[in-house]
Amino acid sequence: MASTDEQLEANFTEAANNWNLEKLYVDLAVAKGRGLTPVEKKFLRGLLCGYSPAEIAAQVYKSGSSSAVRVYLSNGLYKYIQDLLLQQGGSGMAIKNWSRITNLLEKAGYKLPYGQQGVADYQPESSQPSTDVRQAIDKYQEWQGGIAVEVFYGRQKELTQLNEWIVEEGCRLIAILGMGGIGKTALATKLAEQAAPQFESLIWRSLRSSPRLEDFLEDLVQSLGEQQPISLPITVGGKISWLMAYLRSHRCLLVLDQVEAILRPHELAGGYREGYEAYGHLFTRLGEECHKSCCLVTSREKPKDIAILAGTKLPIRTFQLDGLNTEECIKLFQIKCQSGLEPEQESIVRLYANNPLLIKIAATTIQDIFDGDVTEFLTEGTIVFGDIRELLDQQFNRLSPIEKQLMYGLAIEPRLEMLPVGSEALVSGMSKWQRLEALESLQRRSLIERKSTSFTQSPLLKVYVIQKLTDQMVQEMSAKDVALLVGRTLTSLLFNDNQSKPAATNQNGTLTSLAATNEDVVPKS
Repeated sequence: MASTDEQLEANFTEAANNWNLEKLYVDLAVAKGRGLTPVEKKFLRGLLCGYSPAEIAAQVYKSGSSSAVRVYLSNGLYKYIQDLLLQQGGSGMAIKNWSRITNLLEKAGYKLPYGQQGVADYQPESSQPSTDVRQAIDKYQEWQGGIAVEVFYGRQKELTQLNEWIVEEGCRLIAILGMGGIGKTALATKLAEQAAPQFESLIWRSLRSSPRLEDFLEDLVQSLGEQQPISLPITVGGKISWLMAYLRSHRCLLVLDQVEAILRPHELAGGYREGYEAYGHLFTRLGEECHKSCCLVTSREKPKDIAILAGTKLPIRTFQLDGLNTEECIKLFQIKCQSGLEPEQESIVRLYANNPLLIKIAATTIQDIFDGDVTEFLTEGTIVFGDIRELLDQQFNRLSPIEKQLMYGLAIEPRLEMLPVGSEALVSGMSKWQRLEALESLQRRSLIERKSTSFTQSPLLKVYVIQKLTDQMVQEMSAKDVALLVGRTLTSLLFNDNQSKPAATNQNGTLTSLAATNEDVVPKS
């Protein structure tokens, strides 16, 4: 009786009789950027034989359920075939139906001439790949949702540190954290490229679309399981157990990008959105259980389970990513805009807190709107606009009401002592423990910086927050008694040049509350 492996390898072998499989494998590998996996080859042969996804599932997995096969085809082969045909001068029209595949590939010349059909010998999956793709499939890599990083400056120190954690110290779970635009995804891409040779496989997944954990795990298993038929447990916990068993027996680098998409907004940082709590169990098991793989996470805020598990000497660690150094930021600026004196370019870098994305946005605006005149842009005095405001809005609008209240307080009074006597006076109505929780949450979101026993905002964030507060006051003035706003004394505070002066106080010696009369005066999310 034939073994299971032999049976699987025999699936859809008749495709080799009618199609130039070897050439098609090579060309699709070029379109994909790396070699096809065994399961991709198997599904491709099924399509070339004229089988539907349901029929492929029935033969490969002994199941009539075609959902997993459909997902695999939509996220993989359909896109590779579309790209291949586009490279050959095709229309580039999206492929959404399996029945079009044979017709499209026949027109592209991959079907054997009539006289040669039935003559070709099928080459089994285990045979040596062609020279063109051997390099690509020696180490299996799948970058679903990954980005191309054509320009990458600096970060050598960060790359060295993180590579040591992964390769030399065997960390199981690492979170790269930082504000939006700071370069987390680009750094993770370069790090994964460097570390990949140390692993059997590299799997990159973006969580930007907020996939449910069950769907995410099923998709992941399709990539990791290759050609073996896999009967997954029904429960999410069972699926996580399957993944952990795989990570114990195989050395895999798993990268999860943009994890903030599954975290809950409008509450303190790190909690999960409703229906996504099981991701916390996944992170806990990735960190606590012994395995020889590594999971690399990027996020704008720190998930609470990772915050609890992480430690400087533990195999679960967090890496806070700060801005690029000034020299590298100037190089980025000059890619978009080569005008301006060096002191002016340095001013741009400081204004945008060495944030690579914000600097590139500003440089584009200077080039397109100000005709490259850096001096005129600086004279204009508007540093929060357009895409920059949108990026900051994305993070600010996720804050809880108490975090917004504290951000307003920090913008008005630039130093917030951590535990001074009478510190409740800064924001009335907020207890000491509420203040500490809000501070910790804002720090986990990379929106404030701790200096000694104080917390501060960057100058850019301070300008942004004051603009938000000013806009809110203008809206209130159109609907409420002006006398009420004057009584809050906030207008004078916003434009007080002497930052060393204490905030305006009421008769009790405390700052007039931003939440006076228990009304939410922060901008609505």
